[in-house]
Amino acid sequence: MQTKKKNVLKAYFRWPFYLGIVLAALAVGGLFVDARVGALLMIITGVYFLAAVVNYILYRRSILKKLVDFGAEYAQAQNQMLRQIDLPFAMCNSTGDVFWSNPAFMKAFNLSRKQAAMTSLFPELEAVDLKTTESIHVSFGEKRYVLNLAPIHTESIQEMRELDDADDNMLFNVFLLDETDLLYYRQTLEEERAVMALIYFDNYEEVMSGIEYVRRSLLSALLERKLNKYVSGIKGVVRKLEKDRFFLVMRQEALWELQQNNFSLLEDIKTVNIGNEMAVTISMGIGLGGESFEQNYDYARTAIEMALGRGGDQVVLKNGSDIRYYGGKAKTTERNTRVKARTKAHALRELIEAKESVMIMGHPISDLDCIGAAMGIYRAAKFSDKKVHIVIGDVSSSVKPLLETFRNNSEYEEELFVDRGRALELLDRDTLLVVVDTNRPSYTECPELLKRTNAVVVMDHHRQGRETIENTMLSYVEPYASSASEMVAEVVQYYDDRLKLKSAEADAVFAGIVMDTNNFEDKSGVRTFEAAAYLRRSGADVTRVRKLFRDSMEDHKLRAETVQAAEVFEKDYIISVCPNHGTTSNQTVVAAQAANELLEIRGIKASFVLTEFENKIYISARSIDEVNVQVICEKLGGGGHQSVAGAQLVDNTIEEAMEKLRRVIRGQDM
Repeated sequence: MQTKKKNVLKAYFRWPFYLGIVLAALAVGGLFVDARVGALLMIITGVYFLAAVVNYILYRRSILKKLVDFGAEYAQAQNQMLRQIDLPFAMCNSTGDVFWSNPAFMKAFNLSRKQAAMTSLFPELEAVDLKTTESIHVSFGEKRYVLNLAPIHTESIQEMRELDDADDNMLFNVFLLDETDLLYYRQTLEEERAVMALIYFDNYEEVMSGIEYVRRSLLSALLERKLNKYVSGIKGVVRKLEKDRFFLVMRQEALWELQQNNFSLLEDIKTVNIGNEMAVTISMGIGLGGESFEQNYDYARTAIEMALGRGGDQVVLKNGSDIRYYGGKAKTTERNTRVKARTKAHALRELIEAKESVMIMGHPISDLDCIGAAMGIYRAAKFSDKKVHIVIGDVSSSVKPLLETFRNNSEYEEELFVDRGRALELLDRDTLLVVVDTNRPSYTECPELLKRTNAVVVMDHHRQGRETIENTMLSYVEPYASSASEMVAEVVQYYDDRLKLKSAEADAVFAGIVMDTNNFEDKSGVRTFEAAAYLRRSGADVTRVRKLFRDSMEDHKLRAETVQAAEVFEKDYIISVCPNHGTTSNQTVVAAQAANELLEIRGIKASFVLTEFENKIYISARSIDEVNVQVICEKLGGGGHQSVAGAQLVDNTIEEAMEKLRRVIRGQDM
């Protein structure tokens, strides 16, 4: 550094002589042009050289002295500043040994001498390479600091080289910024942030209709008292919006408390009983992390819709894009009112009639419920005189007989069923896309279709998860329904009184209900049988539907082999693997059938059957009422219902998938 400064000074003093040489050259050139001009230039050049020499001799030492004095004063001022500044500052080497520190550093860390080891003061530095670190958060007692490191290159300083044993001879300036107060106020601000929540009583009308009229006001008062007491305990504010809906504002600190207690209100509210046979359940949608109160409220509204869409009796917390679920283990209750189905049917008709064509899409490897629901929507769209296409990819062998009844029927269009490529060609702005039997965009037959249109309708009976189809014009998701075919059967009834299903279409919808209810044994309610009765009146034939469920000999043998290979796990669960012999393409259905059979074993609370198909591991899960298999499958990336659920695992072997399932079951909160 000093050599560079000397070179700069030498260049500064040499510049006048360089300029004098240029003037001399001009004077010599002037002699050839005009002797008098050249002589004059020579005189001027001589005077300039004389003045430059005198200036160099007289002022050189004075300038150098002033520069040295300035440097000394600057260094002294800098040293004094580092000593007096109220900011801990030190110098250390790459191993953390401190060579020099100012009084503020020594006072902050109670040091009696300047030499110390940074790692002894801040244990966080032991796992850090100082050569590659610019800043790190450290702590000392109750204080919190940001430690900033600035390297000093010491190649030209012999004293520093002798002190620094590192190979690269590096020293570091260490600056410590106290962030204790900043972190405190930041945490306080975080705790004081407003959190919006919407609280709904799930089955208010059903519970009230089951007790005497004179006792309804008492039950309502007890419910509100329980809710108000719970909210006052967290110092929140709750206001009643409707008879069964409430708006809650609380601090984020209170939310953390509720999370630690797993939202005990879900269970506490069920204890309110004055003779009502059905326990009251609530759902709560919480919104936070938004840029404004309005956005938090929108988050809360989205969260409560998801909670209700998943069957209620749970809390959904939406923090920006992050969504968490609490509760949701209670069995969903069937709604006796059909007002919602009628409303959705009228809204669906308006959307269909506003478009030129309708495209219907389900999930990959479409099953009977998916096809049945699609055929019901098909008939509604044809009633409105619209072009209709159903997107179909690979299907199991059990579905092919049903598809052939439509493909070989002259009453149906040649392009009734289209593949993904053709669907992308047919989709335009005047097309309404109806998604049935799934509400996850990644689990649709052709996810690209969802990205190309905002005119989307969703009709599904599975509980909603984190992944949902956004920007839908109409969403009808009811987890209490036994199947998508049941929902479509209700919608078709209210679509128009003149709408009549053809017998083949009624068979398809009826078959979907039969499959998802396991021949009306699972999740069958009053409305399930009412939908079945409507389909029977529309021409559904039980014998024809029964023939659709007949299996091949290979499927029977494979199912028997799967049942035989089953093993009991943790006393209450049974797990098996459906092998892939290549003898059938229907093994996902066989796996589901085997899971149903295994559930018939005494003492078994839940059954799980795994099978490998098309480079994926499919898991079929079944239970009766003691275990919520939907929660288990959600942790594996799947979903479904409390008693019927499933999941798909990619890039996993059967053994790896089995181990993941076992870990989830062991950690399941029963």
